[in-house]
Amino acid sequence: MKLLNALLVLLLSFSSLSLSDKNYVFGWSQIEDEKLKTPRGGSTKGPAVELDLSSSAAWEKLQEKGISKFEKDRRAILAMLGEYRVYFDFMETMGFTEGYNPSRPYQSWATEFVTLVEDKKEFISLQHILVIFTENEDGSLSKPMVVKHWRQDWKYQDRNLNEYKGFNKWVNKRYPSFAVKGSWSQSVYQVDDSPRYQSYGVWNHQENLSSWKSKDTWRPLPRREFSIRDDYDVLIGTNLKTITPNGWVHEQNNKKVVLDENSEILEVLSKEIGLARYERIKGHDWSAGKDYWQATSEFWVKVRAYWSDLLRESKTLELAKEKDGLSLFAKLFAMADAFKKGDAGQLEEINSSIDSYRIN
Repeated sequence: MKLLNALLVLLLSFSSLSLSDKNYVFGWSQIEDEKLKTPRGGSTKGPAVELDLSSSAAWEKLQEKGISKFEKDRRAILAMLGEYRVYFDFMETMGFTEGYNPSRPYQSWATEFVTLVEDKKEFISLQHILVIFTENEDGSLSKPMVVKHWRQDWKYQDRNLNEYKGFNKWVNKRYPSFAVKGSWSQSVYQVDDSPRYQSYGVWNHQENLSSWKSKDTWRPLPRREFSIRDDYDVLIGTNLKTITPNGWVHEQNNKKVVLDENSEILEVLSKEIGLARYERIKGHDWSAGKDYWQATSEFWVKVRAYWSDLLRESKTLELAKEKDGLSLFAKLFAMADAFKKGDAGQLEEINSSIDSYRIN
């Protein structure tokens, strides 16, 4: 349980850089409010990392002339593979209720690698793995903290989407073929491979600029919010993915929305912008994360397969957030750890463990 508690702390609040000396007032420079100058986040520090400022081989392949639009789309998606330092920045930009005051901005960081799970030409799956070291008080480094992070699946001209509707419920929606022509869906899965959000959009390539923009997307409250906010029910926004020579950038434009009991919109509280900047680094020790992924791959293959079956067969999927005080991700992480230590019987418990969190 000590390991699970550590994972919970890490997932709920990534370690933050020391940013107290920075003035974070972009967009609110007219307000004299100290909370806007002190972003939320953790308090621990990570070691210095070395950026790889060279253009990646994936970037160079993306610039090749004469390739088809479909192939260029594929190369843009595959260009997200790599080893990164990530900065996360979020800030509310406007409010729509009387007496509105902006919440504190949020900043955090992580070191993670993105590895290829599957490439079937019209389907590409990418897994994110966190490998984080922190500085101890004496200046020494901690042991690596490894967490299987989120996963993103990309599918060409995908007509069947499982869309979030609030209150931990996802509904299958089938789109006409003309609506998704030339598009790619992006399906984002949580750390336990349960669904998070799904949308589709088109890759746009202009000279050396390649970006994908989603349609309006509903999604659950992120971990940076649900532990401190209970005044709204869903984020609705657009995601923009842009490939750079040494990484990629994820931009968000979100609305924080209150729903009624039928998942209809009652009120929009505010808007926020978000920026996650993935920059390639070198010299970082990823071995603990790669060892974990290799040792548990068979377990997570079966987890993904069962979620895929459930999402394909269910018109509506609703999940309990906890059972007996334990979240599903904590349960599956513990099972994966037991499997890693040699308990192959955990494979037989995957389906029933997931089912125990299903409401319908």
